[in-house]
Amino acid sequence: MGDDARSIILKTAVTESNTHTAESLSQQALDLLAAGSPAEAAEAFRAVIATAPDHSEAQIEAHHGLIRALRDAGQLEQSIAAALALTALTSADPLAHTALSISLQTAGHIPQAEAAAARARILEWKLQLQSPPECSLP
Repeated sequence: MGDDARSIILKTAVTESNTHTAESLSQQALDLLAAGSPAEAAEAFRAVIATAPDHSEAQIEAHHGLIRALRDAGQLEQSIAAALALTALTSADPLAHTALSISLQTAGHIPQAEAAAARARILEWKLQLQSPPECSLP
């Protein structure tokens, strides 16, 4: 077996293992959040972010969960920082900017929250303009 084949097999095994671990940790984090333990949920979401493949859906969802868990734990400045990190990671995602807006508003940073909400609306409009129009047949 060549080095390329070994590399592919190893990469697949590690990625699949990380994906499974990330999914398991993500479920634990969601359970902790639902049980009213946001600080513990935040730690679990951080573990998901660390183990999930970069820019994967699991990692993005964990960032959203972390923002919510930190906000629920009253760690508002950390929640804002996590939301800013998410907007840097997914700059065209309206939900990331909405999460930032909510965290900013909760922390009392109203003008910044309004700016983040406006950015989210603009990104949503851009997405709508990129989608093909729905045809309605008579």
